[in-house]
Amino acid sequence: MNKISLPSRTIEYELVRKRVKNINLRIRPNGTVYVSANKRGSIKTIEDFLRKKSDFILTNLDKFEKIKRNTPAERARFSDEECRRVLTEIAEKTYPHFIKYGVPFPKLKFRDMTSRWGSCQPRRGIITLNKRLLEVPRECAEYVVIHEFAHFIHLNHSKQFYEFLGTLMPDWKERRTLLREWLI
Repeated sequence: MNKISLPSRTIEYELVRKRVKNINLRIRPNGTVYVSANKRGSIKTIEDFLRKKSDFILTNLDKFEKIKRNTPAERARFSDEECRRVLTEIAEKTYPHFIKYGVPFPKLKFRDMTSRWGSCQPRRGIITLNKRLLEVPRECAEYVVIHEFAHFIHLNHSKQFYEFLGTLMPDWKERRTLLREWLI
């Protein structure tokens, strides 16, 4: 573990050297800070990056600390039934955009996910949605659902995928930005 002094406190971070172009940062739900960087990147460059991201890091560490202090009952604010009802309603509202493309209504699954808001298995006809979508603003949950549906047309995150997403939801970038504030 490495340490760095940020404006209000010193934090530890795990540094993993990989074959990556960029410095990647992840704040894990257990409160650890994970950084991956190219083998040639200097510690100074990595720490400069972390200092630039200090507001993001400290805000999210505080968020996870607050979540950890909550009791399990408080963390499970939404029942499975409520999750199924609300997210199915959003999916049913989204689905008409995809009928003309011959997309059958997918099987919806709901679960606690630690690093994703949703996932799609187009070949199996399954969309899995994170139960925590009920904690974020509705427009963010709508963005995740339409994003996953769009994978039935474009399997990857290509330029065409985002162009298609933009035709269905012109403000998807703003919704994604808002969603990122909620960090998983």
